Amino acid sequence: MSQTKFNVRKVAVLGAGVMGAQIAAHLVNAKVPTILFDLPAKEGNKNGIVLKALDGLKKLKPSPLSNKDAVGYIEPANYEDHLHLLKDCDIVIEAIAERMDWKADLYHKVAPHLGEHTIFATNTSGLSINKLAESCPDSVRPRFCGVHFFNPPRYMHLVEIIPCVTSDAGILDNLERFLVTTLGKGVVRAKDTPNFVANRIGVFSMLATIANAEKFGIRFDIVDDLTGPRLGRPKSATFRTADVVGLDTFSHVVKTMDDTLPGDPWHGLFKSPEWLQKLIAAGALGAKSKVGIYKKDGKKMFVFDAASGEYVGAGQKGDDAVKDILKIADPAEKFRQLRASEHPQAQFLWACFRDVFHYISYHLADIANCARDVDFAIRWGFGWSVGPFETWQAAGWQQLAQWIDEDIKAGKTLSAAALPDWALQADRAGVHFANGSYNAAGQTLIGRSTLDVYQRQLAPARVLGEAVAPLGETVFENDGVRAFTTGDDILVVSFKSKAHAIGPEVIDGLNKSLDIAEDRFKGLVIWQTEEPFSVGADLQSMLPAFMTGDWAAIDATVRRFQDTSMRLRYSQVPTVAATQGYVFGGGCEFAMHCDKTVAALESYVGLVEVGVGLLPGGGGCKEFALRAAQEAKGDVLAALKDYFMAVATAKVATSGQEAQEIGFFRKGDPVVFNAYELLYVAKQQALAMAESGYRPPLKVKGFPVAGRSGAASIKGSLINMLEGHFISQHDFFIASQIADVMTGGDVEAGTLVNEQWILDLERKAFMTLLQNSKTQDRIANMLTTGKPLRN
Repeated sequence: MSQTKFNVRKVAVLGAGVMGAQIAAHLVNAKVPTILFDLPAKEGNKNGIVLKALDGLKKLKPSPLSNKDAVGYIEPANYEDHLHLLKDCDIVIEAIAERMDWKADLYHKVAPHLGEHTIFATNTSGLSINKLAESCPDSVRPRFCGVHFFNPPRYMHLVEIIPCVTSDAGILDNLERFLVTTLGKGVVRAKDTPNFVANRIGVFSMLATIANAEKFGIRFDIVDDLTGPRLGRPKSATFRTADVVGLDTFSHVVKTMDDTLPGDPWHGLFKSPEWLQKLIAAGALGAKSKVGIYKKDGKKMFVFDAASGEYVGAGQKGDDAVKDILKIADPAEKFRQLRASEHPQAQFLWACFRDVFHYISYHLADIANCARDVDFAIRWGFGWSVGPFETWQAAGWQQLAQWIDEDIKAGKTLSAAALPDWALQADRAGVHFANGSYNAAGQTLIGRSTLDVYQRQLAPARVLGEAVAPLGETVFENDGVRAFTTGDDILVVSFKSKAHAIGPEVIDGLNKSLDIAEDRFKGLVIWQTEEPFSVGADLQSMLPAFMTGDWAAIDATVRRFQDTSMRLRYSQVPTVAATQGYVFGGGCEFAMHCDKTVAALESYVGLVEVGVGLLPGGGGCKEFALRAAQEAKGDVLAALKDYFMAVATAKVATSGQEAQEIGFFRKGDPVVFNAYELLYVAKQQALAMAESGYRPPLKVKGFPVAGRSGAASIKGSLINMLEGHFISQHDFFIASQIADVMTGGDVEAGTLVNEQWILDLERKAFMTLLQNSKTQDRIANMLTTGKPLRN
């Protein structure tokens, strides 16, 4: 008999603090009606505490809300008047302060009001789930567990589920299904140990970095230069991360380790350094108090110097010799040189890696179910591009194990604890293998979860060492694209270019793929193996023609780009764009011309060509002119104005939902919260259209444009912006070109034109701008610095 489907109709979040409010925000992003509870306010509206939190959500950057209307679907409530509302909630998430006594008190209060099937979960970041369960009545304990979101909840992929001994297995599976598909999360099942998996190891890594920085005398800004993107970690690196998290919050997590892990061989390390305690006492808590380890004074940045107890000018970088070692592609050689170098910065880096490897191998048996969970937890919760076990395995397991062992015996490590026997086995090649990842407690390999929800992930996250065959069977490939099928009559096209930029090979490959799809397949999906979807046209590929002034060749390239957009629109098979990450310029234009877009929530979408002094030349201006005509209720100009501003100001949508609000994507197209499900959903959409008797849209015979009077009206407001010094003379020139194209050129208002008419105007204006010296300066600046130039 099949299991009963688990429907989540409504969720309650208890606690409107930083995490509670943002968890509620992400729930309503996903269209889950949510009630947000807090204490009754002492004066005024009794929901005042929650209302203030909801107001705060609107001001946060990056925004926890994915569309402007979402916050209206959070219902404010307080514990005095509204506990009866809990009975209709399928999940209740407690997210109050990290105090066992406060949580216990709240559980006694809310338990009688929970529905008989309600899942009750705590968002604690480190308290014992089994201990908390003791405060729940017997009837609730099978439905109680930990569900640990990472901050900020919209953007951090990781959620840890922590069962207690009484948790019902079916309840945990249902919660995982909901978290993975509805909220788009990467779930790791953690053991009930202090700080669980990610914080236990991630915070240890930060503490080890702080200790080693002191030992080798490395300044904090140099530590951050060396331990950020150079190691495949976030830009905030180590000390900036502490500032972002909040020095008081970081110190609290450290104290939890100090209080609850007395037997840990590294226990002596679980103390906030004296300099950190002094900063906290002085109210320097990091980003939230505008001063922490770093502080800004005017335009100057300062960093705290622990040795002197003073702030000093920030911005020092790691030594070039050490940075050169970090650039070595072969991990084994990189680690060999780090360990052999006598440079204190190299010794510091080796020590940081070694101490983390030492810690995770020693504790694997008691912290996590297998090594894969450790690597995913650190990748998804701390933003590392490669997990710590993967790093060790890639660099040669046995050689590193031997070096770590030698350092332990020489007394160089932060603890004298011996490496576990399994890590030193003579035949050990690593912890991740084709048939699973190592479970140290049971000394077995554990395969991937077989939960049905993961069948939707056709290209899931992988760890190094897993068996990964190329996805599908290649049908066609050139230097620009790979087109493949997984045997379901849909042809999937992925770009091979850097950042999936669109150059001649991509355009040729896409056209060839459309030929093949029309001949042999039911539909075509454009999907990239990793983000971004596309950063737009490959300007680099135009450089040779640009340098020699071969304008005819560039004009032909732009025409071919436009023709490819139009082929996506009028192909004999349904076309679907599956977007995630940046969907800029030509990438946005391709998506706009497909029959459907399936967007990952984190799709950042815009026609950003004005940043390089150009206008959208692949059909973007045409598409907005056409949509304005189709939406106009007798006034084309009124319908066009917002579209014009989106192009002229290079407006970027910060979510798939906002892309629909602005009009880059169509309202009603699917927005997928888990990017690993994108391909599955896109293929299902293409198949559904094909099975419904798909026919390409009929070519638009003629549509009305705003004409020269519409252009004049737009230019009038541009002149005001120019005179107010909001835009430069060249900005005015570019925007005027865009206005002329989108209003249909030198014709009367209401004149009927076809798509090709606007495409020709678009291409002509593109070429005019390309030959302008100020635009050429903007392009050169973007290609050399990667930053836009305002001239």
